Amino acid sequence: MPYVVTDACIRCKYMDCVEVCPVDCFYEGTNMLVINPDECIDCGVCEPECPAEAIVSDSNERAEKWVDINRDCSSRWPNITHKKTPPADADKWKDKEGKGQFFSDEAGEG
Repeated sequence: MPYVVTDACIRCKYMDCVEVCPVDCFYEGTNMLVINPDECIDCGVCEPECPAEAIVSDSNERAEKWVDINRDCSSRWPNITHKKTPPADADKWKDKEGKGQFFSDEAGEG
């Protein structure tokens, strides 16, 4: 049961999760990260590292819409293995709900 990044990551992109992932299964979009479910080893070390609480198990009801998005985007976006500086307004967006409308399908820098 792999982990999934949900819409809570949108416009936050803190990347603390990237630093602890032992298999480098995170991929970067312009305004969020995703996890490749085929690479995730279900260790769970990323989940508590996310300040926005955007990472959940794929069995969590919050993950339902985002499982396919994580799978699809991780096949097209660049892999990210090092933490970068989050967006300047990340703290402003951290606790906002319903950020799915701001999802961008565009790849990040990696």
